[in-house]
This record gives sequence, C-alpha cells and structure tokens, in this order.
Amino acid sequence: MTKKFYVTTPIYYLNAEPHIGHAYTTLAADVLARYKRAKGFDVRFLTGTDEHGANIERSAAEHGITPQQWTDNMAAKFQDLWKTLDITNDDFIRTTQKRHEDTVQEIFEILLKKGDIYKGVYSGKYCLSCEAYLDESELVDGKCPIHKKEPQIITEETYFFKLSAYQNDLLAFYERNPGFLSPKSRATEIINFVKGGLHDLSVSRSKVKWGIPVRSNPQHTVYVWFDALINYISAAGYAKKLGLPEYKDYPVNFDETWPADVHLIGKEIFRFHAVIWPAMLMALGLPLPKKVFAHGWWTIEGEKMSKSLGNFIDPRDVTSKYGVEPLRYFIFREVPFGGDGDFSMDAFKKRFNADLANDLGNLLSRTIKMAQKNVGVIPETFEKESNLLAEAKKADAAIDAFMDNLEFDKALDKAWAVMNYMNKYIDETKPWMLAKTDPEKTKSILLELIFALRYTSKWLAPFMPHTAQEIARRTAAGPVGDYGPLFPRIEA
Repeated sequence: MTKKFYVTTPIYYLNAEPHIGHAYTTLAADVLARYKRAKGFDVRFLTGTDEHGANIERSAAEHGITPQQWTDNMAAKFQDLWKTLDITNDDFIRTTQKRHEDTVQEIFEILLKKGDIYKGVYSGKYCLSCEAYLDESELVDGKCPIHKKEPQIITEETYFFKLSAYQNDLLAFYERNPGFLSPKSRATEIINFVKGGLHDLSVSRSKVKWGIPVRSNPQHTVYVWFDALINYISAAGYAKKLGLPEYKDYPVNFDETWPADVHLIGKEIFRFHAVIWPAMLMALGLPLPKKVFAHGWWTIEGEKMSKSLGNFIDPRDVTSKYGVEPLRYFIFREVPFGGDGDFSMDAFKKRFNADLANDLGNLLSRTIKMAQKNVGVIPETFEKESNLLAEAKKADAAIDAFMDNLEFDKALDKAWAVMNYMNKYIDETKPWMLAKTDPEKTKSILLELIFALRYTSKWLAPFMPHTAQEIARRTAAGPVGDYGPLFPRIEA
C-alpha cells in the first residue's frame, strides 16, 4: 500500500504581490514534495491564497475595484509565479471558493451547537495589518512587534471560540509529540505562551463585510484567521466527510489525506498554527498535523523587506536573468532552513559561479570530455571496489536523513562534499596524463566518476529537477555525447 504524504504552505494574503518570502515557503514545500514522490509516497501538495478581511477590502477600494476583482487579479499573480518557479502543487485553494466557504460555515455552526463557539462582546487592541487582537504581552513599546504600529482599541459584538478550554490538552499534546513544534529552537516560545494562559478568541467580525457570513447570523462574518486555517481540511475534502450533499463526488478522500504531515509556515504565524489551529481541530475531534515547521525571514541586502522601502525582490527578476534552478538552489544552500537569511545578488552570483559553474558544472564537463576520449560507451552497470563510490553510498543515506528532517542546507552540503571529493580525485589521479600509460585504469577512474555523478543527479532532483535530468542524460548508458557547459559563469 502506497504511503501518503500531505504537505502544505500557508495560504498567502492578497494585500500585496508575491515576493521572495512567499517563494521560499512554496519552494520548500516543492522540494519536499518532489523528494517524497521519488521515494514512492503518494504526495498531496497544497498551496493557495487567503482572500478575506478588512485589508483586502481596503486595498480593493484604493484601486477602485471590488474585493472579488482584486483577489482574482492577485491570486492569478501567485499562480503565475508558481508556474515560473516550476512548483508541482496538486491543488491551489482560494478562500473565496465555494468548497472552502461551505466548509467554514458548517464548522462554525457545528462548534456553535457544541458550545465551543459562543456570542459576547470584545474590546481590545487590534492591529489592522495583522487583522488580529494583540495581548498587552505581545506588544513591544506599545506597538505591534511585526508592523511597528500602535494597535487601535476596538469594541464590538463577536462570537468567541473557547480557546482557553484547550490549554491543558495542547500542553499535553506538545509533550507527547515533541516533533510537532519545529524547529526545536522555536518550541519553547509556544509552550511558554500557552502556559501563560490562553484567552478565548474572537472569531467573528460585525464591522467587516468582506468575509464568509455566519450562516445563523449573517450580520457577522467569520474572522479571517479562523476562516483561513480551515483551508487545510476544506481542500482535503472535509465537506464530503461531513456529508454535505454537494460534495459527495469530491475527488479527495479526507480520511486518506488528513492529517497533514507538515505545515510549512513563516515564523510570524507560528502561534496561529501551533495554538489556535490545533485547538480548533481538537474541538472538531480531528487528528492534529504531525508537524508545524516555522522558518525564518529573509532580509534583502541586510534590510527587512517592506513596502515603504520598496525592497521586495520579485523572484522573476532573478530567474529571467539567471534561470529558475540557480534561485531554487541558492535559497536552500545559503541559509539553514528554519533560520533567518539575507538575500543579496552578490552572494547569489558568488554561489552561482563557485558552486554551480565551477564545482558542479566544471566537474561534469571535464569528466564527460575525458570519457569521450577514454570510455566511448558508458555501460549500464559498473561493479568495482571504489572509495569514491563507497563515499557516495554513505552520503546517500545521510542525505535521506537530512531531507526527512527538512535540513535542506545539510543535504546540499553533503552533496557538495562528495563533488569536492570527486574534483580532488580528478586532480590527484590526473586521468588526462594516466591515459598515455594505462588506458584501462583511466577508463575505470572515469566510470567511477560517472557513476558517482548519477548519485549527484538524484540528490539534486528535488532542488534542481531539470539540472538533475541533464546530469542523468549526460551520464546515461550509451555513447558519450558532446555537450556545452551546464552553468556558464556570470561575468562581472
């Protein structure tokens, strides 16, 4: 029986165009999905867009269009970027889709009847940019820690979700499932936040019209975060599981898909995914995701990305000049996945020339050129006691472990360590000189290199699928071909 693997990105909020930060999470999910597919898993990879709330209403009004027109335009930009970056998502969910809205409304009514949602009045400090009420403990110098603005005091009738009722259950779950809060460096913050005491959560808005109406009280719309989190199960067919007749033929079977194996998110939304979302699932009696992994932020040339500074990097500006695969490689080699990173074109070009043009491209090029003269025809198999091939086999197991742990930088470091070993091996054995005196040994050395390069192809496939295919093509059984450089150097 094929083992399933369900990986998700956050659904991206459509108040701005996609940038390198959005691309980072989606590319990470793509790398993981490609890796798992190659291992024989039945992968479901979900991404999408978050389309309700006051900020969307405001952005649309500023541009003189309806919120639906705004979200249609913006969602298309995300979908276009994912095509450009060679993303292999199986589904793209929009929170304005009927399948999602119906699921959200049904869940709201279920929890209302159960008593986990109740009506009241809320007054608190509200960050308009976050679309969230903030506790006093979350403020820094009286301001939102992310947007650096003072929140507004807002009082309104609202429905509450009994988040406080799940405090002990959440703490017990974290203890039983230490891998849930990932990476480990971020777990303490969440555990301490929950231990500090949870307050019931306002989950409706009476002053925001651009949202999903509460079915039993349409004067209220569902709070955008409560709505958004449900995307992970609305896309997985929860409406069908609930028995909603319109969804009896929905193509995804919920019980075969859920729970998610990993939610990949940015660290700024870790609390929503690690506290509120698990509590909502507990209230519904559903299994919790196996892992929520919160990665860091990208700065640009040392500065945090911001609209006012205008320093958002559009990935297409990089890929149009240098190709998609070097970008895919750079963002996972440059920074440990989970930590913060800085994107600079200088660092990108250095990596391109040193790692791709030289270490990988030159290695492949000189191996194949020497094989043309000294091998002629590459065999299907090659049986030989070889330190190089033994090193490649050891690296293969290590890389699998790194990939399973989402340590993408370590997987690439290990792949490059083997390539460095190969380059050193060529320099030490000097096949171009050896060919004059010992053609058989020369052939054997070159076949070792070719078969080690086949491992390289496999390791690089999740990160640089077309590069991996090209390496596999050049090292395939049969007559050795004549090829150009894999990555021509970027000249200053």
